[in-house]
Amino acid sequence: MRFHPNRRTGLTVAAAGILAAAAAPAAHAATPSPTVQAKTATTLAEQLGSRSAGSYLDASHKLVVNVTTAADAKTVRDAGATPKTVARSGAQLAQAKKALEETAVPGTARMTDPKTDQVVVAVDGSVTGARLTKVEKAASAQGAAVRIRHVSGRFRPLIAGGDAIWGSGYRCSLGFNVTTSGGAAGFITAGHCGNVVGTWYSDSGESSELATTGTSVFPGNDYSIATYTGGAAHPSEVDLYDGSTQAITGAGNATVGESVQRSGSTTNVHGGTVSATDASVTYEEGTVNGLIDTDVCAEPGDSGGALFDGGTALGLTSGGSGDCTSGGETFFQPVPAALSALGASIG
Repeated sequence: MRFHPNRRTGLTVAAAGILAAAAAPAAHAATPSPTVQAKTATTLAEQLGSRSAGSYLDASHKLVVNVTTAADAKTVRDAGATPKTVARSGAQLAQAKKALEETAVPGTARMTDPKTDQVVVAVDGSVTGARLTKVEKAASAQGAAVRIRHVSGRFRPLIAGGDAIWGSGYRCSLGFNVTTSGGAAGFITAGHCGNVVGTWYSDSGESSELATTGTSVFPGNDYSIATYTGGAAHPSEVDLYDGSTQAITGAGNATVGESVQRSGSTTNVHGGTVSATDASVTYEEGTVNGLIDTDVCAEPGDSGGALFDGGTALGLTSGGSGDCTSGGETFFQPVPAALSALGASIG
């Protein structure tokens, strides 16, 4: 197969823990944690409904919520966030994004950029000729609501043969340890990994059985769950590849502008920033929706690995372009959505 799953050497468990902030001087209010701000953003999106126009963390890590009316700006301020008036509502951008997806071709991704109040169409190096013309025509039809961004390399799932969690000649990275809907110990990883591996092993020779794959979904989404069959320890933590680990206490949704880290078996730990939370990526194998888009790098073998912010599990490495030498763009399956669909929980 052309794509390669990624695997992690450390077993992990998704976490949504909030680190307590040290008390700030009375004259300077502490900025709420990303987890708290993500919950505020979700609450405001529910309150505003179809008028919701997106949100993000600014350079000071404060929550900015886009609005189109003065009344909605007051609602945002009352919730402790900063309103910014924009021209288009989230509903209008969603309509533009849907129109673009009807003409999507492999090698493209579509996501909302709340900082510019636009839908971005990312086009990789494989999209040329008639396919590129098709994308450009569809984007042009949406006017100023859409912009095209060209990406070097190719968007692809990041599965590989080699080391970390192995099976059927493939290597992926373990995402987070979980408790399955039946109460057993297990882990979640990428669906494009689970689709091709029925039995996971803890060694490259595939002699020490680790787990068996259960539900696996790809494309559409990109997650799978496996139940442990061996005696390996499975703590709720992420391997930081420096002799230490990050405890994971729960799962949460990512926020645009949030600083995050990714751990994977090929390139270990790398950090970056969330640029979108609604990306739809069209790989050669099909389209995956609702992904987190980041400027974090990743390489084949990192698939399924953990995206996290402190003790909070955010995503599972899906795919992307570039590498960790020249830089790249990587997409992640949100953990909360995967847990909900699977009936699983962190730990």
